[in-house]
Amino acid sequence: MQSGWIEIVFLAMLAGFIGLRLYQVLGRRTGHEKPVADPFRGSGPEVARPAANGTVREAEPLPLPDLPASLGSGVRSGLDSIRKVDRSFDVDRFIAGARGAYQMVLEAFWRGDEEELAELVSDEVMENFRHALAERKAAGLTVENRLLEVDQVRIVGARMNGSMAEVTVQFDAEIVAVTRDSAGAVVAGNPDASVETHDVWTFSRHVTSPDPAWLVVGTDVAE
Repeated sequence: MQSGWIEIVFLAMLAGFIGLRLYQVLGRRTGHEKPVADPFRGSGPEVARPAANGTVREAEPLPLPDLPASLGSGVRSGLDSIRKVDRSFDVDRFIAGARGAYQMVLEAFWRGDEEELAELVSDEVMENFRHALAERKAAGLTVENRLLEVDQVRIVGARMNGSMAEVTVQFDAEIVAVTRDSAGAVVAGNPDASVETHDVWTFSRHVTSPDPAWLVVGTDVAE
């Protein structure tokens, strides 16, 4: 009988230990977890201020940082309209994220990776990419393009379109562009020379969505 009690106590202790380890590893939901970081967005600092009776009032947002002086008045106005509804929007962080997205989209398109492209661009842009990739495959062509350097990334337009924030970015880059036929012969470009490109892409995001991702909704070339 005593051995049975000892076994019960041991099993209870073991269950308690396992439960403690799960708690330490998985943690618990408290409702105050920080959101996943987004390379396009910065933090939205807030400060709690004491009320007249000495109690602490609800946190108030700190003033937004000044926008870069190099931005035109139209762009500044558009970015301000976005920041009014999305106070976490940070210009420098957005530009860094846009630079990375530019490279990922180009390289995915060059190697024909439709799965990756679908995660980075809107359905309409994706449809255009699929059409271009299908034509390339039907013609038996392959590309050996390389992005050498992104010389400049600058915001050239911004606005709120309903609940959608839209930011237009110009990328000035240097690329080696080579197209080969099914026999491997070069039919366009030069593997030993680079060309300058000036792409204008528009990124969009629903400001009330929990999804922090910005998608490419338009691609063009600078005039």
